[in-house]
Amino acid sequence: MAKDPEKSIFDNSIQYLTIITTVIVSVILLTLTLPPPNSVSLSSYSDGEVWGRKALIADEAFPLYKSEAEIKAQKDSIRKHFKPYFKINVSQVDSSLAIVSSKAKDDQFAQFPPAYINYIKEGIKTAYERGIVSANELNEAKSKGQTEINVALDKESNLYDIDSLFTPQTAYEYVMNRDSAHFKREILNAIFSEFDHDNTVLITPNIILNAEMSASQLNSRLAEVGETKSSVKKGEKIIDYGEVIDAEKKVRIDSYVRMINEKNLSSKEGQTELLVGRALFFLGLLLALGVFLYIFRRDILRNKRSVMLIFTLVTIFPLITHLLLLFQMLNVYLLPFAMVAIFMCIFFDARTAFMALLTTILISSLGLSNPYEFVLIEVVAGLTAIFTVSELTERSELLKITLYITIVSLVFSLVFDLAQGRQIHELQGAHYQYITGGGIMILCSYPLLYLLERVFGFNSQMTLIELMNINNDILSQLSQNAQGTFNHSMNVANLATDVAKKIGAKVQLVRCGAFYHDIGKMANPTFFTENQMGVNPHDAIADEKESAKIIISHVAEGVRIAKEHNLPKEIIDFILTHHGRGYTKYFYDQWRNKQNHGKDDIEAFTYPGPNPLTKEQAILMMSDAVEATARSLKDYTAKSIFDMVNRIVQRQIDNGYFKRCPISFIELELAKRTLIDSLKKMYHTRIAYPDEKPVEEAEKSVKNN
Repeated sequence: MAKDPEKSIFDNSIQYLTIITTVIVSVILLTLTLPPPNSVSLSSYSDGEVWGRKALIADEAFPLYKSEAEIKAQKDSIRKHFKPYFKINVSQVDSSLAIVSSKAKDDQFAQFPPAYINYIKEGIKTAYERGIVSANELNEAKSKGQTEINVALDKESNLYDIDSLFTPQTAYEYVMNRDSAHFKREILNAIFSEFDHDNTVLITPNIILNAEMSASQLNSRLAEVGETKSSVKKGEKIIDYGEVIDAEKKVRIDSYVRMINEKNLSSKEGQTELLVGRALFFLGLLLALGVFLYIFRRDILRNKRSVMLIFTLVTIFPLITHLLLLFQMLNVYLLPFAMVAIFMCIFFDARTAFMALLTTILISSLGLSNPYEFVLIEVVAGLTAIFTVSELTERSELLKITLYITIVSLVFSLVFDLAQGRQIHELQGAHYQYITGGGIMILCSYPLLYLLERVFGFNSQMTLIELMNINNDILSQLSQNAQGTFNHSMNVANLATDVAKKIGAKVQLVRCGAFYHDIGKMANPTFFTENQMGVNPHDAIADEKESAKIIISHVAEGVRIAKEHNLPKEIIDFILTHHGRGYTKYFYDQWRNKQNHGKDDIEAFTYPGPNPLTKEQAILMMSDAVEATARSLKDYTAKSIFDMVNRIVQRQIDNGYFKRCPISFIELELAKRTLIDSLKKMYHTRIAYPDEKPVEEAEKSVKNN
């Protein structure tokens, strides 16, 4: 059911709560996502660009931070040159020598010369003094490019050359070949075999990797890598206007930004004041938009879907802007803010579009380093969209709009740069590329428009045009099952279109409503005059109330069919209001004549309504009534059409059908003139001769309208 436009938005507590909740949620989201102030947006400059802002001066001393690449390079260097720590088992040599001395006393060693036993003991002692390490640990150290290791003993550590260390196998070979000229290898092998069949008892590693100590020492050295390398003094220039942002300048800017952000986060008291200030700023802008809507477009505030759509668009673009700044992502000029104006123009009007656009841009500008330039460029782009967008009924229109917005934005940005004293060679090419990219992004309006329609239940001109395709299910059935009604609807659509153009109403909406306003007649098509072929089924019905009930039911049937086919609510409202609270005059008059002034029961002959609530619904009511009556005129003269249109519209005015819709007397007068002119063209009126009289009884013959 259509809503009463006279009802205050505050009479509905749910609607009031919806508006308040929407504003509060918007303020909270915007406040919490905005990055710290006083910082230069990392998405607004990059290495190699020209600094196009005023000179950046340090308002206090701050350290220069190393870049992540510098810190990583230093830590990688420490890891590469780090010498692992090993521990030495000093008792291992004594243990091995004790085994040799003990077993040498056994009888089986009597066959070997004592000099060989001493030779082996001296060789083992020398090998242990140089150091024996496991083959796996030695190979791992060499694979990492290490040439030395730290060997810890007590609280001291000494560096050992890796190449001077033995593995158990090389130590064994050293002992065997130390003096091969005087000591035979076969005798040495025989002695070793008696001691140790696999050489693991006498020769075993005495230098062992200390993994825990190595990890501790490495972590300690990595921790010593500082984040800073120097400092900038208070009042020192960080970067000047027109300077190229090289690697060194970028480090200075990044360090300044980091200092400001850390300072803001460290102050709880300042943080609270900051959040309160931001919240009040956002709240003030949103309230200003709300006041505008309350004064000039109160009908929007009465519609929950309209409120949600406007505040969603006004909030989502600043949120994306804040996230881009927070996570240092894309440049903000890549966001197509003009899209807000396009959507507002399509769903509402130009004034609402400008206010929504301005609110969106002002909210988005708060976190930027150069908000003045941003606001000017985006407002100009949005105004271009408002001036160029009409009804967006063709895809080519969006391409033209995109082209206009991009060109105007680029030209204005160039003029602004020149007006600021910047030379051509100092202009930032990337800045203009971002603006161009933002213009191209406007092409996304087409698919997003469809998404907004589905989510918020709105209807764009493209949707209405699709609904008016006579090959769709409902209109196809109407043309087959009720040809007369179909032709009537087409004629009404043409009349309503002419009137809507004349008085500035929504042309496509009223035309689409006219196409569907009588679809309920498909349930009983022959009971309506335009579909009858010489036989009137009402003649077989004695009770006028029953006939009136059948006629009136086409409204409810139309609503049912529309809902089954998921027609938009705006179209259903046309079905409900095209007769308003009017009544079936022909059947009511017949019934009254039979009653002989008995008890009146006009309600049984009255349509459920409501009366028209919008200008477009009023246009359809007038067009429907005059078209139906015009078909019953016997003579189509200028005077007969003039009298008929004036009589019908005046009767609708007198009955109060238009009291609840925003249509003025001037617009009603224009509507009547337009209907007269259109009907004269439609029926090719001729000049009436003196003896001709207008057929004033034409309306009486319309029994089944």
